[in-house]
Amino acid sequence: MKFLDFLTHPYATFAYGILLLLLCLAYLITDGERAKRILGTVLTVLAVTIGLVYVYPPFDVTAKDSATGKEIVDPATGRVKIEKKGRIPLGIDLKGGTTFLIRIQPSEDPVTGEKRAVTGESLDQAVEVIRSRVDKMGTGEPVITPSGGDRVLVQIPGLAPEQLADTRKQLQEVAKLDFRMVHPESSTLLPAIEAKQRILDPAWTVLSFKADKNPEATERKLLVHRVPDITGDHIKEAHAGYDLEGWFISIQFDKQAGNKFFELTRAMRVNQDRFAIVLDNKIISAPTTQVHGGIAGGSCRITGKFTEQEARGLASSLLNPLQNPVEIAEERSASASLGADSISSGIWSGVVGLLLIWIAVLYYYRLAGLVALIALAIEGLLLFSILAMFGAVLTLPGIAGTVLTLGMAIDANVLIYERLREEIAAGKSLKAALDASYSKAFSAIFDSHVTTLVTAAILYWQATGPVKGFAVTLTIGIVASMFTALVITRNLFLWMFHFNILKKITMADLIGKTNVNFLGQRRIAIGASVVLVVVLSVLFGMRGASNFGVDFRGGDRLVLEAQGTKVSDSKVREALNELQLADSVVQTEKSATAEFLTIRSPIDTSQKVDDHLKAKFPEAKFRTEATEKVGSAVGNELIRSSLIALGLGLLGIMLYVAVQFEVSFAISALVAVIHDVAITIGIFSLTGHEISLIFVGAVLTVAGYSVSDSIVVFDRIREGIRNGESGSITEIMNRSINDTLSRTILTGGTTLLALAALYFLGGPVLNDFAFTIFIGVVVGTFSSIYIAAPIVLWWSGRGGRNLRSEVKQKSEKPVIPA
Repeated sequence: MKFLDFLTHPYATFAYGILLLLLCLAYLITDGERAKRILGTVLTVLAVTIGLVYVYPPFDVTAKDSATGKEIVDPATGRVKIEKKGRIPLGIDLKGGTTFLIRIQPSEDPVTGEKRAVTGESLDQAVEVIRSRVDKMGTGEPVITPSGGDRVLVQIPGLAPEQLADTRKQLQEVAKLDFRMVHPESSTLLPAIEAKQRILDPAWTVLSFKADKNPEATERKLLVHRVPDITGDHIKEAHAGYDLEGWFISIQFDKQAGNKFFELTRAMRVNQDRFAIVLDNKIISAPTTQVHGGIAGGSCRITGKFTEQEARGLASSLLNPLQNPVEIAEERSASASLGADSISSGIWSGVVGLLLIWIAVLYYYRLAGLVALIALAIEGLLLFSILAMFGAVLTLPGIAGTVLTLGMAIDANVLIYERLREEIAAGKSLKAALDASYSKAFSAIFDSHVTTLVTAAILYWQATGPVKGFAVTLTIGIVASMFTALVITRNLFLWMFHFNILKKITMADLIGKTNVNFLGQRRIAIGASVVLVVVLSVLFGMRGASNFGVDFRGGDRLVLEAQGTKVSDSKVREALNELQLADSVVQTEKSATAEFLTIRSPIDTSQKVDDHLKAKFPEAKFRTEATEKVGSAVGNELIRSSLIALGLGLLGIMLYVAVQFEVSFAISALVAVIHDVAITIGIFSLTGHEISLIFVGAVLTVAGYSVSDSIVVFDRIREGIRNGESGSITEIMNRSINDTLSRTILTGGTTLLALAALYFLGGPVLNDFAFTIFIGVVVGTFSSIYIAAPIVLWWSGRGGRNLRSEVKQKSEKPVIPA
């Protein structure tokens, strides 16, 4: 165990990273074959070994504080805590539980009534209070952290549906307690003040008081001091108790408030004067004193016909009062069984998708395909080991990112192998052809992967919740893909050459050499695209708010699973009509192992819907699997942040392409991306899907894929111009598109195989995600040929400009030997 502790220590992890980085740099700049082979082998063995240490099998290590590095001792047992290493932590959507996004609201000045802005101190205080309250619930491993300048993210694993209502109340309870003297003539002054016969003294205010909890009981009012005589922040202890009169809350003040309490009660007339105990600006008790000479000792008791749950909850809130009012802006809950189904669906979709890719690659590339698949297996190991190494939380979108990454990872190998085919056809020896293919493919691989990294980074920056998990896995997968394609596969080939194993490489050639005049068809293609974009935009506008799901327009989402007799959607809709809920949507969604009934309804109605359906259809034995509540304000924020993310993504891509290529290429890439995103959103809407938060991640992925596809064509066009190929710019472009056509179809095809598995087996959330990217891949393949290249040709010819001279004048980017 001590040795494993040493291997997984943060300092050791940092050392691994530095060592791997230095070895990678040495590998890339080394020309000697023997040195390259040795460095590549060391890199491979080191990366795989580290990966295995972190991924399999999970092992126990001593828990240590991340800040001090000291061992954490369990106060209950006095023993050092043990934690699991090598086990990737699961998100709430996979292990079950509830996520609350709590918004801190401005507090009100008790004297002036003015709103005071939320400060950093207010946010920190709210975090600590909420943490204390959640800890008292006895839940395991809650996550409580600030989110932005005025919000707190609370994740509570394993929270049962029946605990939700009480948990919401505990989290939102401000519990601002204070003690105020009641005006001696309150009962006579109030009627006169309400009748406007007397003017209210500014030192006093009117607060409501309901002594009886019966809903039909009359609410009374009392005239009390406007400024509290004793505030709740002077409470040292508060706990619930029980005696013959029922449940009560016992309070102990600090010394300062205890003295003040004694002075107040000493001045009160026995059984005549009253003081009000005020909780959140409502009087919960207004007792008289029954002790002559004041109440000493700094303590008091609050009674009020409390239940045990109310007494304990109020005691907890009083001991940890929130200085600012709060509201739950967003709530997402998932059962453990739904999480298990999501994991099962994700695994099945991943396994099936990868099997389809392996079959296709092995059939098409034979021995070279086997090398690529070995690299793909190592990439998967690296991806999961890095997640485990840094404790990254795996979410359902993260599973989607993993499957998609492994599906797209084959692209780098396809680029290399298609180059290899060309070099062999040009008459080069196998060894020379392989060297040339890695060298020439490097720029396209690097540029296409970096543009995807740009979109992943912006998505992580702007995204919230589980979508960040998708951005993390996508980023790790992209880096691992470049490493395995440029290092692992190359090193395997070098060893095969060294032992004289590799003498010939054969590949299928289903597409063959083409000579299609793509640019000659550009007017028809662009015209059809313009018409399609306009039509889809009009249809999108006609659907209006129906395009957006709960994430964006606010509302509730309830997911039920029938354990008994299935109930049709139409019967559920009829039942919902009895509740007279506007804009409710009912649909059945399937995963690989289960079928779910999903109901979208107005905000704060899911509990009513849940209770009604379970009572209406007892034979269905409905089990609540997930609930979501999103306020309209949060929905508006998500729309704004999503548009910002999309805009920044497009800007980042354009700037990178402009720097690496020419402005004309950047303009064409931007237009192609806008074209792809518009059509993807339009078709998604046309088919009746609702835009959700994860859809934003899918659209940004489409943008990255679109640019990656275009960059491969751009790279070949630039290469043709720099090499002084004969013919006009139009001919060079046509030739470049034809040369990369097989790569475009193969990469798109393997990605579509992974997406098809996600779509049919991944469950409702991954279904929409896969469908979006599926559309994007098809449209992106079209746009890289018929949109991006023609716009480069048109833009570069404006004002007498010459693309050939501009490309040649631009300093050529140094090619690092792969």
